Amino acid sequence: YLASRMLNNINFNYANCIVEYGPGTGVFTEIIIQRRNPNTLILLFESNTEFYNLLQNRYKDEPNLYIINDSAEYIEKYLVIYEIPWIDYIVSGLPFASLPPNVSTNILKQTHKHMQADGKFITFQYTLMKKYFISQFFNDINIQFEMRNIPPAYIFCCSR
Repeated sequence: YLASRMLNNINFNYANCIVEYGPGTGVFTEIIIQRRNPNTLILLFESNTEFYNLLQNRYKDEPNLYIINDSAEYIEKYLVIYEIPWIDYIVSGLPFASLPPNVSTNILKQTHKHMQADGKFITFQYTLMKKYFISQFFNDINIQFEMRNIPPAYIFCCSR
């Protein structure tokens, strides 16, 4: 339920580039791939080596999909490598509540910097504890609650 509701915030016909932070085993990734336009470029940032290897194996034949074994903090480096001028949508499964504050800050600064003007950053959190922190980077945050998720989660759909 959570993945479907989060991804309903994406206009898949319009998206040229979708980035996913922390795809883990690929729950969101699978839906993104199913719904995307074939020309849409997808970048996955997974810092956990085991999950990275799993994703590499699962999606090795998927066109226009790049899996990066690095922190989302370094997104700018990969945008240069893949010649991507901007990002339309960023979907995040990162646990901002448990990341070191400097890592969270760096990720959100880079996210804001490289998102297209009308792009969206879509994340979920299990509490509203990080709302103020995230609002320091995004002017408009639409919050939804998905109670069918276990545990229930808040969806933050953020715009510049």
